[in-house]
Amino acid sequence: MEKNLSKKYNPKEFETRLYKYWEENGYFKADVNEEKTPFTIMMPPPNVTGNLHMGHAINHTIQDILIRWKRMQGFEALWLPGTDHASISTEAKVVARIKEEGQTKEDLGREKFLEKAWEWTEEYGGNIRNQLRRLGVSCDWTKERFTLDEGLSNAVEEVFIRLYKKGLIYRGDRIINWCPSCGTAISDAEVEHHEEEGHLWHIKYPFKDRDGYVIIATTRPETMLGDIAVAVNPEDDRYKGLIGEKLILPLVNREMEIVADDYVDMEFGTGAVKITPAHDPNDFEIGLRHDLDMIKIMNDDATIANGYGPYSGMDRYEARKAVVKDLKEQGYLLEIEDHDHNVGHCERCDTTIEPIISKQWFVDMKPLAKPAIKAYKEGKLKFVPERFGKIYLHWLENIRDWCISRQLWWGHRLPVYYCEDCGEIMVSKTEVKECSKCGSANIYQDPDTLDTWFSSALWPFSTLGWPEETEELKYFYPTNVLVTGYDIIFFWVIRMVFSAIEQMDVIPFDDVFITGLVRDSQGRKMSKSLGNGIDPLEIIEQYGSDALRFSLITGNTPGNDMRFYIERVEASRNFANKLWNASRFVLMNFENKNTRSKNISELLEEEDKWILARVNTVTKEATENLNKYELGIAAQKVYDFTWNEYCDWYIEMVKPRLYGDDLESKEVAQWVLLEVLKDILRLLHPFMPFITEEIWQHLPENDTSLILSDWPIYKEEHNFTNAVKNIEFIMEAVKSIRNIRAEVNAVPSKKAKVIFVTNEDETMKVLENGKPYFVNLASASDIEIRNEKKDIGEDAMSAVVSGCEIFMPMDDLVDIEKELERLNKEKAKLEGELKRVNGKLSNEGFVSKAPEAVVQSERNKKIKYQEMLEKVMERLNSLK
Repeated sequence: MEKNLSKKYNPKEFETRLYKYWEENGYFKADVNEEKTPFTIMMPPPNVTGNLHMGHAINHTIQDILIRWKRMQGFEALWLPGTDHASISTEAKVVARIKEEGQTKEDLGREKFLEKAWEWTEEYGGNIRNQLRRLGVSCDWTKERFTLDEGLSNAVEEVFIRLYKKGLIYRGDRIINWCPSCGTAISDAEVEHHEEEGHLWHIKYPFKDRDGYVIIATTRPETMLGDIAVAVNPEDDRYKGLIGEKLILPLVNREMEIVADDYVDMEFGTGAVKITPAHDPNDFEIGLRHDLDMIKIMNDDATIANGYGPYSGMDRYEARKAVVKDLKEQGYLLEIEDHDHNVGHCERCDTTIEPIISKQWFVDMKPLAKPAIKAYKEGKLKFVPERFGKIYLHWLENIRDWCISRQLWWGHRLPVYYCEDCGEIMVSKTEVKECSKCGSANIYQDPDTLDTWFSSALWPFSTLGWPEETEELKYFYPTNVLVTGYDIIFFWVIRMVFSAIEQMDVIPFDDVFITGLVRDSQGRKMSKSLGNGIDPLEIIEQYGSDALRFSLITGNTPGNDMRFYIERVEASRNFANKLWNASRFVLMNFENKNTRSKNISELLEEEDKWILARVNTVTKEATENLNKYELGIAAQKVYDFTWNEYCDWYIEMVKPRLYGDDLESKEVAQWVLLEVLKDILRLLHPFMPFITEEIWQHLPENDTSLILSDWPIYKEEHNFTNAVKNIEFIMEAVKSIRNIRAEVNAVPSKKAKVIFVTNEDETMKVLENGKPYFVNLASASDIEIRNEKKDIGEDAMSAVVSGCEIFMPMDDLVDIEKELERLNKEKAKLEGELKRVNGKLSNEGFVSKAPEAVVQSERNKKIKYQEMLEKVMERLNSLK
């Protein structure tokens, strides 16, 4: 251990060094240890080629706080890290690189393309790992997993085959989210909705056998080419008599029927809805209920399919303009109404999503949802905060089948084989070379890959070796808590729960800690388009990791968004600096004597008992807060105690003892200073790991790392109730004296007499014992304690504290002649300012011509100067 802390707090000097020290010594490792209770967190796997952003920063800070705390409490604490192969985004980046080289992925072929994808992953895959290290995450890097690891791929294939054999995975034609640019189906999680200015086109659909028409309103007129019916609400009096009548679809001349369906909102548009089952999820469901045809009018690249005359081959937006033009020319377009609505975009490329019917692989969700619902209702699965459980439940109770196939090459390829001769479908882990039905060798494997969420749904147990029954799986599973954002409750949390129950017969985690978003200082979501993103690494470079972590956690409550203010980071850095300087003070005043051989408890003075009792209480409360996932509250309590009570009060209280001649009292003060500092460092370590470890390693008689030390526990023998009561009374009295001095502008060097008046014997005793505090902390020249106010003098300043009045003679506080001179100068200055402001405001030209903001500024100044003048006059009158 080094002897001296650096004079200045500079996190660049030790943060990288300490992380390397922790990792090289294996302090993050967790192994099967039957002598300890396991505590497990699985890291939500970030995109393997991604970069650290503020969402990662807060999520991983929370996980690191929990894992460091549990490690210190004596648990075998495993935080298993990993990354996700991120099929869509990674493939898009690799395709872009190939394009720069003048090729397409089809030119390369699947095998060569996958080689390029692995090269890309190896090139950029280490970025986020190293960035997480900068943040200080103490995960077990020796157990790191990647969703395309051989073991995890084996688990994925195993689950697919099991679900297929149970009839829970099937192939069929259903509506999916289609990205025309990426050329694949995408999950709901990969769709971002933006409100856009649009229109409602009101179109006449004429009756087949008589005059007249029904008016429909649509936001996507190009899709009318695929209309099969018009639906109305059976309770809508406007249309009850029309149900069953035939219509003719404009431009296409297709015969359609008016059908009745409860789904139709009578209040929206005209109350009559065009039904395009192949291009709208709700229309698809109506189509199933009414056995309607499914006509797909769009190709995968979002152009109109063949068979639609002049529209065929047109881009969807080009077709929209042409359809509207023709409707108008042929007399079918009644009006165009402005209409803002949410439009889905691919989060990867920002292309507008096209809902489209497609032959894909799906998971039958209803049987899997039932046990996941039951687990929550029975209280086995808990959300923090609880309100997010309702979202979980609502989604499961209204669940739709899950499209799991993706038209990509990067990812887990479907273990599905087809016979080209008889059409037989075979599902197998090993390559199929012969048809199980007809014996044909004309076999090919499905080119599609699985949705990334399919593999990450198995994350809590596949990472521990499942389907093998490994010792790690038996010991560390199920995990304890999942920390994740509220935006993926539906897409990841739910899938992990039902997958775990189905495969492991137990929920994957006990608690789900939901984090909010980190927004900018104006409350806006951080995004590339707004240019308001903040790079955590830049903050760490400037202020240190501890300052960023502490600012994120003290401004955070579970489930709520928080605004990011750089001022909060600066305040956290200032706190770190305060702790650093206080630690240096303790170390500089510590003499390595064998104080421990004495019975310290018999030598403790009142302030010693108070600070030991207070750190004892803070330890108990912070531990309770952490147990309830109230991390921000716990951090704030430790902050307040450290800054206010330890640094600002206790250190000041014991300075006379440290510099005095009573060696025994001095040694006790040194011991208490050090012991409380140790507890502070332990309590702060999960939140601010670097600075606490650096200080810890400079403490005397210390031969272990802070990361391995024990979490402090509440000690009943340190419950010094009377000392706390007495010292807090002293502190209240000192604050009142300081307020009086501030009120009269007494210079710090000016000592003054203090008179306490009380009729309570106990208070008198406390005041008598507390005289040194008032001399040291309140600049008291003389202290008088009495039970009556007699002969105090009318000019004395006064204050009241619990059971006691405080008086301070004005003559002792200030030089009245000098103070009168100063106040008269201040009075003249303020009167001059008021005269100037009033002159401006009474000038008609100024008030009428100057900008309103300038005029208002002068009005505000007038109010401020008047208030200041009133206070000066009040002080002058009190001194005369």
